[in-house]
Amino acid sequence: MSLFALPFPAIDPVAFELGPLVVRWYALSYLVGFVAGWRLAIYLGRRSPIRPNGEDADAFIVWAIIGVILGGRLGYVLFYNLPVYADNPLSALRIWEGGMAFHGGLIGMLLAMYIFARVRGFRFLALGDLIAAVVPIGIFFGRIANFVNGELYGRVSDVSWAVAFPAGGGLPRHPSQLYEAFLEGLVLFIVMMVMMRSQRLRARPGTIGGTFLMLYGLFRFLVEFVREPDEQLGFLWLGATMGQLLSVPMILLGLVLVVFARPVPVEEPAPKPA
Repeated sequence: MSLFALPFPAIDPVAFELGPLVVRWYALSYLVGFVAGWRLAIYLGRRSPIRPNGEDADAFIVWAIIGVILGGRLGYVLFYNLPVYADNPLSALRIWEGGMAFHGGLIGMLLAMYIFARVRGFRFLALGDLIAAVVPIGIFFGRIANFVNGELYGRVSDVSWAVAFPAGGGLPRHPSQLYEAFLEGLVLFIVMMVMMRSQRLRARPGTIGGTFLMLYGLFRFLVEFVREPDEQLGFLWLGATMGQLLSVPMILLGLVLVVFARPVPVEEPAPKPA
């Protein structure tokens, strides 16, 4: 195996400091993801033939933040590092130190969506379609932040674009964070935007959200073959990683949603004042 590796770019994980306030790129990625997703959801909601509309999307942002952060952190604690946090439960509150799980954030988001849709009086699956369309934005920036932090890197490789991550022993490794940013972020975003342009698909709640689950699960499952497994977990059942085991239910659930999606009556636009 060739030992050639591209040097890891020396990017300071701290974006800027304002006195005692230290702002990291990781935190900024979440901020940009939430704000950009929020504004795009409002725009898409205003063009939707059914609810949720733009006002619903605007009101959901606080619910989304709470669901993603609490679910993402709880998922990381339970799925990836339970023994450590069992010994020191209060350390689970130190979100600023990193440690978020996408699958946990997804569960937290789904719970927030279900409660919000019930409170506002529209279909949960329709909200799922809208949110699924904007989530890739946050995934993209989040994976770029993972690369900047030199974390969640790939396995040792001899590909010509391998990167020597400082935390990876200086060995040439797949920049798997960039693979995920491209597939789970950029490619998935393009697919979602194309589907959102179809009023017929948007009038079949569950179709777009189900496609998101299938494609994200597939992309994540594939990238896990070149991503370094979590040190505290290693390889699990049949040599699969935790990321792969959690992705399989996503793919199956997405398939069920797409297969059983049914059209709903399209809302008539409100008459314009004379």
